[in-house]
Amino acid sequence: MRPVPEDWQRALTLVAHPDDLEYGASTAIAKWTAEGRTVVQVLATRGEAGIDGMDPAEAARIRTDEQVEAARAVGVDTVEFLDHPDGMLEYGLPLRRDIARAIRRHRPEVVITGNFRETWPGGEGFNMADHRVFGLAVLDAVRDAANRWVFRDLGLEPWQGVRFALVANSPQAAHYVDVTGHLAAGIASLRAHRAYFDGLGQDFDPDAFLTGICEQAGRDAGVPHAMPFELIEL
Repeated sequence: MRPVPEDWQRALTLVAHPDDLEYGASTAIAKWTAEGRTVVQVLATRGEAGIDGMDPAEAARIRTDEQVEAARAVGVDTVEFLDHPDGMLEYGLPLRRDIARAIRRHRPEVVITGNFRETWPGGEGFNMADHRVFGLAVLDAVRDAANRWVFRDLGLEPWQGVRFALVANSPQAAHYVDVTGHLAAGIASLRAHRAYFDGLGQDFDPDAFLTGICEQAGRDAGVPHAMPFELIEL
């Protein structure tokens, strides 16, 4: 495990749904904002298809509020939604265009996204379509945003300043962020998704989940608590 470079000031998170960041990445975000870095969150959907027993319009409203609360718990003030349909994300130019617009507007040095690989760490399960589609679109949109001849109609100057992408919860993680002292903030951000967890009808313990990840990664990295990431240079 190698440390994630931290000689940067601006990061943009790009994930598919409310709660995607909070299963790990938000704990690192808590550290970065505490150090004075700027982090902006952009989400593809409002998670309206994520609660089986709740009307999508109501779910979108509640999950939007929960994401804003989760962001505030880790020092993030700006949360934006692209309003693509939850559960039906399609890889293609419309999605890449919206992501490229966000990158050109916010001009980050680092982009953070969720796992888009087929499986989760340990080779468990099969990742859902939204995650796989969106993560790939994020990486391609970084290059789109840097090319002034792509998406010229956006009326925004190209941004070539993204140095690398960090992929949270990836089975190919080989880097880490030392999050010692920031685990409590990460847990608070995950706990903000109360309605979503209630809707799942499962016994889920945010404290145990995040503590387990941070302690294991910490042992691998040689620090008390760490968060693992896959780093992709761009």
